[in-house]
Amino acid sequence: MALKTRFTELVGIEHPIVQGGMMWVGRAELAAAVSNAGGLGILTALTQPTPDALRAEIERCRTMTDKPFGVNLTILPSVNPPPYAEYRKAIIDSGIKIVETAGYKPQEHVDDFKSHGIKVIHKCTAVRHALSAERMGVDAISIDGFECAGHPGEDDIPGLILIPAAADKVKIPMIASGGFGDGRGLAAALALGAEGINMGTRFCATVEAPIHENAKQLILQNDERGTNLIFRKLHNTARVGKNSVSDKVVEILNQPDSKFEDISHLVRGAQGRELLETGNLDAGLIWAGQVQGLIHDIPTCAALVGRIIREAEEIITGRLKSFVR
Repeated sequence: MALKTRFTELVGIEHPIVQGGMMWVGRAELAAAVSNAGGLGILTALTQPTPDALRAEIERCRTMTDKPFGVNLTILPSVNPPPYAEYRKAIIDSGIKIVETAGYKPQEHVDDFKSHGIKVIHKCTAVRHALSAERMGVDAISIDGFECAGHPGEDDIPGLILIPAAADKVKIPMIASGGFGDGRGLAAALALGAEGINMGTRFCATVEAPIHENAKQLILQNDERGTNLIFRKLHNTARVGKNSVSDKVVEILNQPDSKFEDISHLVRGAQGRELLETGNLDAGLIWAGQVQGLIHDIPTCAALVGRIIREAEEIITGRLKSFVR
C-alpha cells in the first residue's frame, strides 16, 4: 500500500510527509535526509546569513540528494527587515521548484515564484488566511494548529477543529501542521481532510538534525505540558519549549506593566542559535511544540518516515477497517 495524495503528486514525493522550515535547523543535512527518506525536506532561507550563502546551501543540499526539496521563506514585520527580494532571487536563480512561504503579506513573493514555475506552499493558522492564500494563487496550504511550535496565531484553534474546518472550504491540496509525530497523526490528518502532514519538532529529534544533542534530549525530556506560550499580551503569541529562559519570559510578561523591552535581551534569535549549537540550555529559547509528549527516541529520518508510513497504513487497513461491520 502506498499513501498517494494530491499533495504527493503536486510536489513529486513518495510519502505525504514534509519537514517544515525551521530557523537554524533547516539546513542541508536535515533537508536531504528527509527527502532521501521519501518526504519533502525544506531548507530555511533566513538561516543563511546572505543570499549568496543560501545559494551555496542549496548546492550543498543537491550534493546530498537527487530527490525534490524546497526552501522556506518567512516574511515577518521588522524594524530592519532582511533583503527578502534578494533571498527570493537566490531561490529562483538556483532552480528551486518548491517553496514554503509563511508570514506577512507574501503576495509579491508568491507572484514572482509563480511566474518562474515554482510550486508555493503557504503556511496559515486560520481558515480565513488559508482562503486568502488560495485566492493569492498558492498551490497548497499548510494549516497550522494551536499545538504547533512557533507562532500559532491568536485564535487558539487546535488541529482537531482547524484541519476539517479548512478542508471544508479550501479547494487546493492541504497538509496539516502542528502536533504531528507518528503514524496515528498521519492517519488522523488524512481522515480530517488533509493530504499529508508537516513536522517540525519531531524532525528536530532525529540523528540528522544539525543541533546539539542536549537540545534533542530536552525535547525527549519535556512532555506534552513542556511548552510555554510567550508574547501573548503583545498579540504575537509564540509556543516554545519549556526551559529556564522561557519560564523567565513568562514571569516577566505576567507583570501588569511589562513590555517587550523588558524581555528583548532573553529572546534574541542569536541566543536561540547558541542553545542549538552549543547545547547550553540556559542560553535562549528553543522552539518546540506540544508533540514533545509523543517523542521518545532519536531515530534517523529514514527510520522515522518509514515507521510513520507503516503505522499509518496499519491503522487505515487494519485497526480502522476492523470497526466496519
